[in-house]
Amino acid sequence: MMRQYELVERVAAYTKEPDEALLNKAYVYAMQKHGEQKRASGDPYFSHPLEVAAILTDLKLDEDTIAVGLLHDTIEDTDATRREIDEMFGEKIGRLVEGLTKLKRLDLVSKQAKQAENLRRLLLAISDDIRVLLVKLADRLHNMRTLGVMRPEKSKRIATETMEIYAPLAGRMGMQDLRDELEELSFRYINPEAYETVMNYLRELGEKNRSLTAEISKNLEQRLAERDIQATVKSRQKKPYSVFRKMETKQLGLEQLSDIFGFRVIVNTIEDCYLTLGIVHTDWAMVPGRFKDFISVPKQNDYQSIHTTIVGPSKQRVELQIRTWQMHEVAEYGIAAHSAYKEGDDDFSQSKAYASLRKTIEQLAESDNPEEFLEHTKLELFLDQVFCFTPKGQIISLPTGATPIDFAYAVHTDIGDSCIGCKLNGKIMPVITELQNGDEVEIIRSDSQSPPAAWQSVVVTGKARSAIRRASRQAARKQYLTLGVRILEREFSKVGLPYDHAGIEAALPRLARDSMDDMFAQVGRGEIKPVDVIMAVHPEFEQGQAEAKSKPAAKSDGPMGLFSLQNLIRKSSERSSAVSGKQKAQIPIRGVNDDLPIQFSPECGAVPGDQIIGILDPGKGITVYPAEATALAKFRGDKEHWIDLSWDIEEAKSDRFPARIRILAKNEPGTLADVAKSIASHNSNIQNLNMQVPVDDFAEIEIDLEVSDLVHLTRILQQLSAQKAIAKAERLLG
Repeated sequence: MMRQYELVERVAAYTKEPDEALLNKAYVYAMQKHGEQKRASGDPYFSHPLEVAAILTDLKLDEDTIAVGLLHDTIEDTDATRREIDEMFGEKIGRLVEGLTKLKRLDLVSKQAKQAENLRRLLLAISDDIRVLLVKLADRLHNMRTLGVMRPEKSKRIATETMEIYAPLAGRMGMQDLRDELEELSFRYINPEAYETVMNYLRELGEKNRSLTAEISKNLEQRLAERDIQATVKSRQKKPYSVFRKMETKQLGLEQLSDIFGFRVIVNTIEDCYLTLGIVHTDWAMVPGRFKDFISVPKQNDYQSIHTTIVGPSKQRVELQIRTWQMHEVAEYGIAAHSAYKEGDDDFSQSKAYASLRKTIEQLAESDNPEEFLEHTKLELFLDQVFCFTPKGQIISLPTGATPIDFAYAVHTDIGDSCIGCKLNGKIMPVITELQNGDEVEIIRSDSQSPPAAWQSVVVTGKARSAIRRASRQAARKQYLTLGVRILEREFSKVGLPYDHAGIEAALPRLARDSMDDMFAQVGRGEIKPVDVIMAVHPEFEQGQAEAKSKPAAKSDGPMGLFSLQNLIRKSSERSSAVSGKQKAQIPIRGVNDDLPIQFSPECGAVPGDQIIGILDPGKGITVYPAEATALAKFRGDKEHWIDLSWDIEEAKSDRFPARIRILAKNEPGTLADVAKSIASHNSNIQNLNMQVPVDDFAEIEIDLEVSDLVHLTRILQQLSAQKAIAKAERLLG
C-alpha cells in the first residue's frame, strides 16, 4: 500500500505547497476507522480509499478532493459520523463525504422507475459540486480494476451500470482516458468473447505495424522541424471497445477497419496548429470528408483539436489530431484540468463542460415522470454531439442522430411547436432527416401547426420529446373539450331540452367540477355521462321520479320524468353503438367517446404520424381519414360532422395500421416476389393486392399494407423506390 509520505509526494509533484497536515490527518483517520476490515479479495479495506486517492492525484486534483477520496467510505462502513468529520476536517469536506455516502447506497441497475430516481439524485448531487462526480468516478474505476473477485453475474451487472452511466459521464466531462479505461474494463465483463477477439487482433496488429508507426512519427516531426515548428508526435491505437462499437455501428469486420492507428501532433500555440495543418495537407493528400476543426468550435466537454485524415508516406490512411499542450491536458483530464482546481477555487462554472452539464440537468429535472427522466438523461448526456447553424450563424449543438425537429426545439419551444418543414443548406428536406456536422438549418413555420404525436418516435432530445408530449396532451384535451360540447348539445336536443351554457356553468358545483373546460373534456373522454350533466342542470327531474313510479311517464303533463329522460338517453346511446363489424375505440385515437365505433378510411387507411380527421355518421360511427385524403372532399359541405382527432401513440407501440400504396414496376418475372420480400423485410404485412398491366412493359400494383407508423411506411417506400425494377412507389391518399 502507498505510504503517507508517498501520497504527499504525489501531490507535491503538481502543487507547490501541498496541505501536508490535511493529507496526513485524513490518511490516519481513514486507516484507523477501517481497521481490520477486508475487501472481497481479502485485501485490507483501507487499500481501496487509498487507491481512490491515488487516482485523484493522477488527475492532479486539490488536497480537499483527495481527502474526500480517503474518507468517502467512512460514514457508510465504519462508526464515523458526519459531525465528527465536520469537526476534524471542516463542513465542506463533511458535506461531500456525506453526499458520496448517500450515492453509495444507490442501486442504479434496478427497476426502471427506481433507477431513474436514483440517477436523478446522482445528477443533482453532481450539479451541486462537481467533486462528487470526480471522487465517484475514481471510486468506480478502482472497483472496476478489482472486479475479477466478484461472481460473474454481479461483475456483469456492475460492468453494465458502469458502461451505461459512469463511462458516459466521464466522457461528458472530457475525461477521455478515464472513460476509455472504464469502457475497456466493462467490455471485458459484458462481452468477454468479443473482448478477447478484439484484443488479440490489436496485439497482432500492433506488433506488425510497430516499425511503421515509428517511421511515420519520425517523418512528421522532421517535416515540421524543417518549418521551424516544435512538435511532439505520439502514435495511438484505437481502444478495444471503440473498435467493437465501430464494427457494430458500421457493420464492418476487423480487417475492414482502416483507422486502428492514429497520431497526435502536439505543438506550442494555436497558430502552430493551423501551420501544421497546412504543411500536412500540402505534403500529403487529404481524405475528403474526414476533417473537423474542434479548435474553432470546441465540443461541449471543452475538447479542442483539429482532426484530419491523410494518405500517408506508405500510401495508407493516417488519422491525425493536432492540438496544443494545453488542449492536450484538457483532452486527457477533462474538467479536472481546469485551472479553478489548482487555485483552490470552488466556483467551477468557468468550465464549459460543467456549465453545460448543469444546464442539461436543469432541463432534465422538468421531466414529467421518472421514466421520462431516465430516457431523456441517456439521450441528452450520453450521446456524441453534432454542431449545426441557424441562418444567422448561431451554433446549436445536438446529440448525434438529431433531426431538424430537435433543432427547432433547441432554438425555442414555440419554433418546435410551429415547425412544418425545414431547409438544410438551402434545400428543402424532410424534417426527419438526420443532421450532420456543419448543416445550416432553417425552420419553416406555421402558427396553425401543432406537432404530430408520431414525432416522439423520431426526435432524440429530451427537450423535444417532452414538448411534443405536452403539446399532444394539450391538443388532445382541446379535442376532448370540443367533442364534449358536441355530445352535450346532441343529448340535450334528443331529450327536448335547450342547451343552456349559463345553466351548465351554474350546475358545476353539483357535478363537483371547478371549470367548464374540465367538465367538457371529461364528457368528451367519457368520464362524465351526459345524463349526469342534464340532471345537474334540471334537478326538477328528481322530483318527478316518484310520479314516474306511480303513473306512466307518457301521461305526465309536467316536465319529462327521470325514468323517461334516462331511458331516452340510454336508447340513443344504444342506437349509436349497435353497429356490427366496426372497430371500437380500442384504436389509440384521442377525441372520441368509447361508445362510438371507429373504422379507418376504406380508400387509404390512416397511420400514426398522419394528421387525422374523423367523419361522424350517426348510423355508422366515425371514419378516420388522413387530413390530406382526397376522399374528404365529398364531406366539405357537411362540416358539423367533422371531428378533430389525434393519435394516442403511447398505447399503440406494437399495433399495425392500414395504408395503401401504388407501385409502377417493370412487368417481368420476379418483380412481384421482390416487392413482397422488401415489404416482409420491414416486418409489414400485405392485406390485399391488386395488379393491372395497362401496357406490356409495366405493371401497376396497388397494395394494402399494415404498418406501425408514418416513419415505417416511409422506409418501406424508400426501399421499394431503390429497386431497379420499380419506376415509382407512392402512397395513395384516397
